[in-house]
Amino acid sequence: MPAHSRLFSPLSLGPLVLPNRLVMAPMTRSRTAQPGDIPTALNARYYAQRASAGLIVTEATQISREGQGYAWTPGIYTPAQRDGWRLVTDAVHAAGGRIFLQLWHVGRVSHPSLQPEGQLPVAPSAIAPKGVRVYAIDPDGTPRFLDCGTPRALETEEIARVVEDYRRAAALAMEAGFDGVELHGANGYLIDQFLRSTTNRRTDGYGGSPSNRLRLLEEVVAAVAGETGPERLGVRLSPHVTLQDMDDPEMVATSLLAAEALHRAGIAYLHLAEADWDDAPLVPRDYRQALRQRFPGTIIVAGRYTPERGEALIEQGLADLVTFGRPFLANPDLPRRIAEGLPLNTPDPKTFFGGGAAGYDDYPVYGAAAK
Repeated sequence: MPAHSRLFSPLSLGPLVLPNRLVMAPMTRSRTAQPGDIPTALNARYYAQRASAGLIVTEATQISREGQGYAWTPGIYTPAQRDGWRLVTDAVHAAGGRIFLQLWHVGRVSHPSLQPEGQLPVAPSAIAPKGVRVYAIDPDGTPRFLDCGTPRALETEEIARVVEDYRRAAALAMEAGFDGVELHGANGYLIDQFLRSTTNRRTDGYGGSPSNRLRLLEEVVAAVAGETGPERLGVRLSPHVTLQDMDDPEMVATSLLAAEALHRAGIAYLHLAEADWDDAPLVPRDYRQALRQRFPGTIIVAGRYTPERGEALIEQGLADLVTFGRPFLANPDLPRRIAEGLPLNTPDPKTFFGGGAAGYDDYPVYGAAAK
């Protein structure tokens, strides 16, 4: 059997047929046109170059100005942003690819300088994330990292507005030509903040019990699925990730309840984001088995995977697709390189965030010279 044959077998995902099991990870790159956080032809080239992925999931994209936590990240709440994203989807589809837009509200991981009229960021509860900083721009145009500070707790009656922001963003994403959307419910952002008992200390119907903490996720899924269809909707969760002051002893159990609810909703896939730093703990096998029992649909795994590790999980029936981040960033032709055992370009961390074409759309395909 050829090496990595499972990674290169096709998979049906809702109405799509993916030619391989390699997913390009959502990676924040902070390269949009200003003012307005609008995608451009540069972004279109970057994504189209990587269209040989079985599926592309875009960088996290804020559903509103309130949902922004970092400078120069793209939005999907204005007509201009929608039209900018249309450049991207047209280019990816012309290159034969498939692409989902990741919808994002950062919640407390923001700063007043990034918020409308300098307001406080919102969250389920007014609890500051310890040691968490965000990338913002000084009035003189200088980028710098700022402490998040203490957010404002959303009033109960405001939550319907947030759900509506997700719905409207999903509608704009479909108008922009995306094949579907992914809800960012991971890594310490708003949906994740509602799911965890340590960041959600509400006493209304959105806090307290695990079923209450799941309520925002369920309402957003229902609203977004009304625009996209559940077969074009994925959800990303990260129960074992504690970055951004998100340690919660209840989260693993809560995530399994979430998986059951997402299966009932009929979504296209569940995207499991795992810790990706050096010496990160591995997700226990018994958790993967429990997750599979509760979510028998398509599971994507992410977290510094090698082709060998991804192949093994697919063979064991514990995953269906495998996400690659920095390798896709630096290797537009990553599927070919994996399939043929070719050497990989090395990513340049200095160009990960912000800037222009350097370190973005100028990584060469195999056999071509760098620009």
